[in-house]
Amino acid sequence: MSKKNISNDLKLDDKGLIPVIVQDYKTKDVLMLAYMNKESLQLTLRDKKDWFYSRSRNKLWLKGETSGHFQEVCEIHLDCDNDTLLVKVNQVGGIACHTGSMSCFYKKIDLETGEFDDEDNA
Repeated sequence: MSKKNISNDLKLDDKGLIPVIVQDYKTKDVLMLAYMNKESLQLTLRDKKDWFYSRSRNKLWLKGETSGHFQEVCEIHLDCDNDTLLVKVNQVGGIACHTGSMSCFYKKIDLETGEFDDEDNA
């Protein structure tokens, strides 16, 4: 099996971004979904902390820079189509979501009614 440089084989969208699923390395809980561009990926590889690209602010951001809830990168996986990354992290402080929740995915949808509770019941 030959080794390839990740930066050359990423399938980025038309804005130069790739979706990133962030998972807790120990618990396997899915913490969040964010986006990276090539620069934020290189910073993540360099610093071993998650850097993302904010689509709303149109700039790079270091996860935890203001909150102190950094994500220490343990592993990065590329999916089979080279168009999504899975980043396994040690979540410092146990909070990944800007709402103060452990995970951004706390709104469980009832399969019967399609309703969900808008509060974190974790």
